Amino acid sequence: MAQLTFRTAGESHGRGCFALIEGLPHGLPVDLAYIDAQLALRQKGYGRGARQKLETDRAEALSGVHQGRTMGGPVLLAVWNKDARLEKTPDLFCPRPGHADLAGAMKWDSSIRDVLERASARETAARVAAGALCRLFLKSFAIEIRGHVTVLGDVSVPPDALPSWDDLAGIERSDVRCLHEPTAKAMRKAIDAAKYAGDTLGGHFELVARGLPVGLGDCTQWDRKLDGAIAQALMSIQAIKGVEIGLGFQAGRLPGSQVHDPIEYQAPRAPRPDGGFVRPRNGAGGLEGGITNGAPLVVRCAMKPISTLMKPLPSVDLRTGKVEKADVERSDVCALPAACVVGESMLAFALARAFLDKFGGDSMGEIRRNYDGYLAQIGAARNG
Repeated sequence: MAQLTFRTAGESHGRGCFALIEGLPHGLPVDLAYIDAQLALRQKGYGRGARQKLETDRAEALSGVHQGRTMGGPVLLAVWNKDARLEKTPDLFCPRPGHADLAGAMKWDSSIRDVLERASARETAARVAAGALCRLFLKSFAIEIRGHVTVLGDVSVPPDALPSWDDLAGIERSDVRCLHEPTAKAMRKAIDAAKYAGDTLGGHFELVARGLPVGLGDCTQWDRKLDGAIAQALMSIQAIKGVEIGLGFQAGRLPGSQVHDPIEYQAPRAPRPDGGFVRPRNGAGGLEGGITNGAPLVVRCAMKPISTLMKPLPSVDLRTGKVEKADVERSDVCALPAACVVGESMLAFALARAFLDKFGGDSMGEIRRNYDGYLAQIGAARNG
């Protein structure tokens, strides 16, 4: 079967955002209500702008789905825009620092409008739709992803208040995706202050995936290492400027004895994704040598503040060459909680692709047989 891929199309104020997903097996149940729920989460979050009040994102399967299941061919999903006014939207002439405005206009010898319509984070609606399909696939094999915000501006969750995996099941209760209420309150206050100042805020979010089997990814070639694929997928999200796995940058400041995870063995009574090998700590973040090791996958991302400022920075008018204030488009004060949802979707894609690379088949039944046989193999290796 073809490798799992997806492409997006559409403009911020065009007819809609579209995702073309290829490589999904035949027979995957497609729950459009689940996809819509993920799209709704992308629109939420304290600090979002007025656009989110206009749109009510829903996914429509235009092809590749029959009687609620994938057909084995490409799947085309559409998320239609209510705010579809591309032809009536004026151009910009003073590029926004931090945005693709200037570099894109120079690259394509085009207007800023042609650049920003595609560079806009509205494109992530299509990513979340595609990622939700990947999450449905992973859930079929008991693999789940949960994310939360750890830093917003200069406000951080205290190390002793970080949520457990079970806690994260309720993360949607928080409009800043932070369950430590004193910190969440301080985050909202920081967003309010930034809004009052005409400024914007970014921060950090953490993603955790559980249920991954040992063996996804490859150590034999640079472009097959799963940590590289994950970093590329997450760094491609608008405004993401850093990705770390496990201890990440902290590992560079510690001796090896405090970084690497001791290995223990517990003979499994039934097939397990880790084959019975466990670790008392997880500095590696679930990846060793570019391959999953059976421990939870832990990834963190750093998001810069949104580029559009209500009190704009100096820029240059492209028509005259004179110094002017940067243009202002309707935007968010902080989109960090939404970016966390997008991050979950992109991580789901990277993991689903790696899973299919290893266990792939043309149907869900074939993949299930391949996967079950592999779990029996890694469990029996120490028992016989």
